[in-house]
Parts: sequence; structure tokens; C-alpha cells
Amino acid sequence: MFLTYIILGLIAGTASGFLGIGGGTIIIPALVYLCGFTQHQAQGTTLAMMIPPIGLLAALSYYYSGNVNIKAAAILCAGFFIGGFLGATMVRTIPDLALRRIFGVLLAIVAAKLIIGE
Repeated sequence: MFLTYIILGLIAGTASGFLGIGGGTIIIPALVYLCGFTQHQAQGTTLAMMIPPIGLLAALSYYYSGNVNIKAAAILCAGFFIGGFLGATMVRTIPDLALRRIFGVLLAIVAAKLIIGE
């Protein structure tokens, strides 16, 4: 599994630096379908993965190109910090299959919006 995790991390990190995606769109489905994690385990593992400053180098590259709004990022970070705790508290009572379906519907809605446009 070590090599799988390394490759998955490299793919998600590259996608994150390139498109701003990674955890929710790549790592969570891969952990569920390739590594046998439950939806809860995949989401928890992905959140734990984000604790260290894994996006620092990618964010610096965007910053030096003038593509980072520091004020917005700080406010988003504060909201994410509190919202992450609230979401993790609420999700404990949701069965794994229901959570997987909710996650899938959310990804489908986002995909449809991106494909169809405004």
C-alpha cells in the first residue's frame, strides 16, 4: 500500500497544483475504491493529510504569479477551520453508504455545472 499512497499523493498533488483539486475529487474516491477505505475513513484520512502545509509550494508559486488573494484565503481558512469541526461532528451519525451517495451527488452536480456552464 505504501507505493499506492505515494503514487496517489503525487497524482493528487499534481492535480492540486494544476487545477486546484485533489483531496475530494481524487484522493477520497481512490481511497474508497482502490484501497478499501470506508467513506468515513477516506474523508478523515484526507482531512488529516491536509494538516501539514502540503499546498505551501503550490500556493507560493501562485502567490509569486500574483494569483493569491491573501485576505480571502485567510477568511476562507478560518471558515474552513470552524466548518471542518462542525461537519466532522455532524457526519458521525450518517451511515457510510448514505455518505458515499451524498458525496457522489455533490460531485455530479459540480461536474454538470462545469460541463454545462452558466
